Amino acid sequence: MVSANREMAVYCFDTLVSHYNNEETPPPAFEEANHPLFVTWKKIVNGGEPRLRGCIGTLEARRLISGFKDYALTSALRDRRFPPIQAKELPSLQCTVSVLTDYEDAEDYLDWEVGKHGIIIEFTEPETNTKRSATYLPEVPAHEGWTKIEAIDSLVRKAGFNGVITEAVRRRINLTRYQSTLFSMHYSEYLSYVKATRGVGPGINGINNPAFA
Repeated sequence: MVSANREMAVYCFDTLVSHYNNEETPPPAFEEANHPLFVTWKKIVNGGEPRLRGCIGTLEARRLISGFKDYALTSALRDRRFPPIQAKELPSLQCTVSVLTDYEDAEDYLDWEVGKHGIIIEFTEPETNTKRSATYLPEVPAHEGWTKIEAIDSLVRKAGFNGVITEAVRRRINLTRYQSTLFSMHYSEYLSYVKATRGVGPGINGINNPAFA
């Protein structure tokens, strides 16, 4: 099984830096495989709690190299919840790559473990017959300190349901659970890695900042 690793996070940073420079992305240093995946960008300011800046991925298996390249940019620039990440934000960024595995059909909406499983919910609204779906990666409910029901109710809202969340609504849910491996890297770690392996750190065109030297 392929696990998320440092080289995947490096490749996502490489992809974003190359986008700003309008250059080709350096070739990745991890093996090709097929897996669902996510790329999450967070911003850390003055040592505070990391704040989400973009998170997009796919629940369908993708070739990892093209997948990480696509979603590194999509999550950074086209997550509709946030403005596009600008080059000047790079020194504050943290990248987390997730590789998803072990998909299983749950017996009901409570058949999963907080901190272990990511969850995908699918349900049909009782009145409008509208189909809804949404997912949380395994780390989200654990980070938020949610119970299972709190996580489910939050996910129902994320899916776009605006009605009253009753037990009857919850029982309409088809839940798929999955597991994931993840790897997080701050820009400063990326900078050190690139300098150590390539002899020179990445530069950003048009930006005069010692963090990019």
